[in-house]
Amino acid sequence: MTDQVIATYWIETAFSLEKACEIIVSEQSTGTFMALPNETESLKERHRARIISIEPLESSPFPALPGAKVPAGTKGLYHRGIVRIAFPYDNIGPSIPNVMATVAGNLYELEELSGIRLLDLELPSSFRERYEGPKFGIEGTRKLIGVYGRPIIGTIIKPNIGLPTEQLRGIVRELASSGIDFIKDDEVHGNPPYAPLEERIKVAMDEIERAADRTGKKTMYAFNITDDIDPMLRHLETVVRHGGNCVMVSINSVGFAGVAHLRKHAPVCIHGHRNQWGMMSRYPYLGMSFSAYQKLCRLSGVDHLHVNGLNNKFYEDNASVIQGVQQCLTPMFEPNDTALPVLSSKQWAGSAHETYREMKTVDLMNIAGGGIHGHPGGFGAGFRSFVQGWEAALAGIPLEQYAKTRLELRQALDTLGS
Repeated sequence: MTDQVIATYWIETAFSLEKACEIIVSEQSTGTFMALPNETESLKERHRARIISIEPLESSPFPALPGAKVPAGTKGLYHRGIVRIAFPYDNIGPSIPNVMATVAGNLYELEELSGIRLLDLELPSSFRERYEGPKFGIEGTRKLIGVYGRPIIGTIIKPNIGLPTEQLRGIVRELASSGIDFIKDDEVHGNPPYAPLEERIKVAMDEIERAADRTGKKTMYAFNITDDIDPMLRHLETVVRHGGNCVMVSINSVGFAGVAHLRKHAPVCIHGHRNQWGMMSRYPYLGMSFSAYQKLCRLSGVDHLHVNGLNNKFYEDNASVIQGVQQCLTPMFEPNDTALPVLSSKQWAGSAHETYREMKTVDLMNIAGGGIHGHPGGFGAGFRSFVQGWEAALAGIPLEQYAKTRLELRQALDTLGS
């Protein structure tokens, strides 16, 4: 076990990079804005953070953020760099909330910094001893669904705000009867008065179990149980009582500690949705990178984690999505602490070739809303077209050629491919 937590930052400052790093070290470990009697040399020796490295980058004549302080007598040039800082483990202990208080804390408000972004985190093995990490992960999810050799393919209940319970019943019946791998609630559809979650769980699981009796395959449904802690656990109990094997939680709504608490109680898969992520990441000179974020999500206990999708409708470019997939599939402490990357946004049967070419893996969950719901043959045909798209990609056969003998794929190309 190492005795430190290492944080990597991108920073911008009108001071020297060295001066800015010293301020970070002091602010987040032993010091304050002035010398105090209790900040003894022995205390600093044991508890003061340490600068590991400073990599200077370019400079800018303009600050990335407002409110930045400029030293007197300077030209106001803002220096940028990548820095690594080690915080003593003894200051923190194996606690994600306290890690965040240390490596983020007040740093984002410091007037000496005109930009700061947490790029990565390296944590001691004691964190894996404290936090349980994914219970099912990739292999456990595959075993529950019974799908191997291709991505797990699923859909989202649309419209976003959901449907009345009996209307939901018909959709789940058709999807489950078609053999679809996975269904999930949308992140904005939690426990609304017009369609209470408990009623939806009963109806959906009733249809899933009936379909499983006929087909031999049990569709996984990720019910959105996001809520305050006590109601969230009650929702979990309802899912388990009715035979469900997955719940969805909005990670940034309940926090890492909320996810970790859910993990301790959940005998089912945890589908981690990262909605609100853009608030933390979209501005490149503030917030944190997905590299740091996904480690904390996995450590907290999610089995599946959203990473966006290629050619998505959001701001994130394809290179970032590909990197996110690779990061989710890279072990932190042991081989089974990886999470299943979830691709969504503008996904459909025609996405498979590019996705497989760029990702070079089938350890993915590929989910579509319109790409399945918008199929002219219905939801089941939409799912089958998606499977056929992946069959073509894995066999290296052009979509148009494969579609000649696959009606569902042909219809998808004609309807959704324009």
